Amino acid sequence: MLENEIEEILIDQEKLQARIKALGAEITDYYDEDDEIVMVCILRGGFVFMADLARYVELPVVFDFMDVTSYEGATSTGNVRIIKDLEESIENKDVLIIEDIIDTGKTLKHVVSILETRKPNSIKVCTLLDKPERRTEKELESDWNGFEIPDEFVVGYGLDYNERYRNLSYICILKPEVYQD
Repeated sequence: MLENEIEEILIDQEKLQARIKALGAEITDYYDEDDEIVMVCILRGGFVFMADLARYVELPVVFDFMDVTSYEGATSTGNVRIIKDLEESIENKDVLIIEDIIDTGKTLKHVVSILETRKPNSIKVCTLLDKPERRTEKELESDWNGFEIPDEFVVGYGLDYNERYRNLSYICILKPEVYQD
């Protein structure tokens, strides 16, 4: 069934894991060894990435989660909604936002602006995928980025279309006829 829905595997499991391990080392090197990092996972797409990334970050880490959406199906509505907010205070803490993909950047910009009002010590962003061609928020950049990808609709490794495909161990391009009316 999947063969009929997938156009191409863009990033295989081996390449994903190698890059995530490197990102973990880069993040570990950036912070002081006694810094405690609050990893804020943007649900639902970021949960697989954060679980794997956290294993390679050799620092004290605390997890928290936000569920934020601006999508209906394959299209961004431009309206950012917070479905689940953080459980703990981030005041005077180092926050590392874990995001699956930066597309237009509107959702991430909104999340960063909300978290900045909560007076953290710092806010950094680590994203698995970046689509610079689609970026409308040009000033928005991630501090750590796994892969820059073309403007294609991708799924797998936590990313979905209508909640499907998150369980794939790779990133693939979905055939347009699957998500277009």
